[in-house]
Amino acid sequence: MKVALQKRTVYLLAVIVPLLVLFGYVALYSGPLAPTPVVLASVENKSITPGAFGIGTVEARHEYKIGPTAVGRIKRLPVDVGDFVKAGQILAEMDPVDIEERIKALSAALKRAGAQLQEAQARQDYAREQMRRYEKLLKTRAASEEMAATRRQELQVAQAGVASAREEVSRLLAERNALRAQQRNLSLLAPVDGMVVSRNAEPGATVVPGEPVITLIDPDTIWVNVRFDQIHARGLAAKLPARIVLRSRADLVLAGHVLRVEPLADAVTEETLAKVVFDQIPDPMPPLGELAEVTVALPSLPAEPVLPNAAIRHIDDTLGVWRVIDGELHYTPVSLGLSDLEGHIQVKKGVSVGDDVVLYSENPLSRHQRIRVVDQIPGVTP
Repeated sequence: MKVALQKRTVYLLAVIVPLLVLFGYVALYSGPLAPTPVVLASVENKSITPGAFGIGTVEARHEYKIGPTAVGRIKRLPVDVGDFVKAGQILAEMDPVDIEERIKALSAALKRAGAQLQEAQARQDYAREQMRRYEKLLKTRAASEEMAATRRQELQVAQAGVASAREEVSRLLAERNALRAQQRNLSLLAPVDGMVVSRNAEPGATVVPGEPVITLIDPDTIWVNVRFDQIHARGLAAKLPARIVLRSRADLVLAGHVLRVEPLADAVTEETLAKVVFDQIPDPMPPLGELAEVTVALPSLPAEPVLPNAAIRHIDDTLGVWRVIDGELHYTPVSLGLSDLEGHIQVKKGVSVGDDVVLYSENPLSRHQRIRVVDQIPGVTP
């Protein structure tokens, strides 16, 4: 009986011990106590080219709003939106209404005012002669001082009449010239070669001075009005190359460059404004107001310690990296510099060139956690 019990114990141990060993192996290497797979990256000493990324809208640098100089009714609109026109081409014609009749009335009034001016000049000449005659008579005592003063006063009245008549002639002439200018402006002409982008009224509509009937742009002067975050806009300057991606053509990268950086920034949104032009105007031309993503390559920076952005961790309100020293994890706070658009960032303090840091990990990391270095983590490593 005792021998049978011992054999049973041996059999149980032979089964249980391998199971315990297997369980321990699974727990330590495949279960919750298994080391976390991580992908490492080394701190490199390299030069990076930072970039500024911004969102902008397509606009026309030269835009012309063309309308009448006087209240009038549109008679004809021979052009439509999208039409290309030449300088001097008729864009619209206004109904003259009663301009011709008003010009005739002013011409008649001008003739009458001219006759009145001649009459006033004749009275002035007569008064001047009378004053001279009485001045001579006064010297010979043939006329009194009172009579000579009366003639001088009559001359002054005649001179005032001439001045008033001349002012009236000038007023009527100016009014007639203004009406003739309005008559010439009845035809709205294109000031430059361009494209019609909007037609703000239709034939028969009445428009007032300053109200645009046609909006014209020069399609060769379109640009992108871009806003850049001021934090990443250091070094932004004219002539830097840019990549433009229109919202309607996300698969096409267009070349351009910075034309100028505006001297006034947006203090509310903390953005720097810049104008970016196309090296070659896209065909077809993008509609005005379309959004565009613009990336500007800033000047290259001197070589410094650089890490991939993915290695930076935010723990307890501190930016840092997980350094791997002799197979153990050490969280090290770092001071960061500028970054580029390829995912690299400068590290000013905290690590040295050649240090190994965790780039990706299968699970969140903590101090004293066991790790296992791998080349790739499925579903984590890009």
